[in-house]
Amino acid sequence: MRKFIIGTDWWTDCDDAVALALAAKSAAAGETELLGIGINACMEYSVASLTNFLRCFGVSGIPIGIDRDATDFGGHPPYQRRLALMTDNVPCNGSAPDAAEMYVDILSSLEGTAEIIEIGYPQVLARAMKLAPELFRKKVDKIWMMAGKWNDSPGRENNFARNVRSACGGHYVCLNSPVPITFLGFEVGETVIAGGHADRNGVLYRVLEDHGSPHGRFAWDPMLVLTALIGDEKKAGYTTVRGTASVDENTGENTFEENPNGKHVYLVKDRPDEYYKNAIDGLLK
Repeated sequence: MRKFIIGTDWWTDCDDAVALALAAKSAAAGETELLGIGINACMEYSVASLTNFLRCFGVSGIPIGIDRDATDFGGHPPYQRRLALMTDNVPCNGSAPDAAEMYVDILSSLEGTAEIIEIGYPQVLARAMKLAPELFRKKVDKIWMMAGKWNDSPGRENNFARNVRSACGGHYVCLNSPVPITFLGFEVGETVIAGGHADRNGVLYRVLEDHGSPHGRFAWDPMLVLTALIGDEKKAGYTTVRGTASVDENTGENTFEENPNGKHVYLVKDRPDEYYKNAIDGLLK
């Protein structure tokens, strides 16, 4: 069984919720194992809200770590508080471990190997690599990452360019990752809207509605998660461009140098937008 660690900016947007719903449903069905989730944009209700969200999809007991410094991303979406207050018996941020240290602990005790899915800001992933580079080399098979804008050179996208921490994190990960990385960029998901067919009585719809996106949200994160769960870019409906990705540590702008021997690839859609939308929405029913 394939095993995953997921990083998420569980904060203001709701495409993370659609993406984590896919991951949780896969884990609950016994198709994959979810080893832990690192929150890389943190607010008062982060751990409690994510814990309750996962429980609604039949997943409990998953370790959740946070970056306690990542509190300056802005916004206080109503769905976070509402999720946190769904039940009384939920952990608070203060009980959660540091996310990067949690990654290292998970990998240290892991039998076999895992993959990492990153749908948020990359500073936690970068710090974990710095703490244990050899552990990443031995225990991580691949990183799947929603970040960058690869149809421009340079490109600029939120997950790399949001602030100095995210830019430095992206720079470090691209330069130092000992394992292959597949990137899904802004341009891939900006025209795909997914999640709009979620159960009107379910928690995912309430999150989308609270966000102001009851008919669905741009599908950057769920497209990346679905591709990772499938485990094969071509089967998921993409062509890959191989080479070496770079991120400017000051601006967060990304560039890409094509190279048949490079460790990085970015995704290019092979199919109409409706295909990806239907693939995601079909799994959320």
